[in-house]
Amino acid sequence: MKIIAENRKARHLYQIIDTLEAGIELKGTEVKSLRNHLVNMTDAFCRGKDGELWLMNLHISPYVFGNLYNHDPLRSRRLLLHKKESIRWSSLSEQKGLTIVPIRLYFNDRGRAKVEIALVKPKKLYDRRQEIQDREQERELHRAQKYRE
Repeated sequence: MKIIAENRKARHLYQIIDTLEAGIELKGTEVKSLRNHLVNMTDAFCRGKDGELWLMNLHISPYVFGNLYNHDPLRSRRLLLHKKESIRWSSLSEQKGLTIVPIRLYFNDRGRAKVEIALVKPKKLYDRRQEIQDREQERELHRAQKYRE
């Protein structure tokens, strides 16, 4: 598995409930841009339309040598899932406070572009502060144990 991009900000801002691997419907120049790691997924999200899931706001930069055949960088891309999965996930995302965001974009062993999507719930500001505080306490504990030995 060759990782192209990771959305680390999503892990910080959201509480991940469930994850799923999906294929992406891409054009040729988009695949070449992905191989060059020219992608930005910070504002990307998924939305259900007509029983299908669509990936919105995923910015794949135009391929340098693509000239006439280049694509729109912010176009909506269809996710390749089974019908039942896409209907289930789109209905879950319509619930109050739940969203679907991409976590990781990668090429699998067979060279296919895949995206790992997650059903998430936004963290409150006090949750994030508590998480930072817990991390600080754990660091101090490890430091104290290090000097004790």
